[in-house]
Amino acid sequence: MQKIEHLGIAVQNLEESEKLYSRLFNTEVYKREVVEQQGVTTSFLRCGVNKIELVSSVDSKDESNVINKYLSKKGEGLHHVAFAVADIKSEMARLKEEGFVLLSEEPQLGADNKLVCFLHPKSSGGMLVELVQNRNS
Repeated sequence: MQKIEHLGIAVQNLEESEKLYSRLFNTEVYKREVVEQQGVTTSFLRCGVNKIELVSSVDSKDESNVINKYLSKKGEGLHHVAFAVADIKSEMARLKEEGFVLLSEEPQLGADNKLVCFLHPKSSGGMLVELVQNRNS
């Protein structure tokens, strides 16, 4: 793993959260994107050299949506930590060999032109971990 790529924060109301975090970090949202495959809308902000991803459900009434489930159990807050990797497939294989549980067998298309894979929190100390690789690498 190369570095922390971003911190993902689950939010109920994306517009209000964009205002809050823009004021908190004294910066503006630089990108908003819908990730249809995951049923989420994301907004990205920069905080120094770091990125923050605000994540909300596309449909707040969809009880099967992963973000809605998270929000109903834990409320708003830190949802995941994403780590940049050079080769997501080899990193997935390595982690699987180490006993970590992957939430998908193949990388998925994610926000910000990335390939992504999540590790089940039960296998990673209670933290949802996301592996992230640039799609053009």
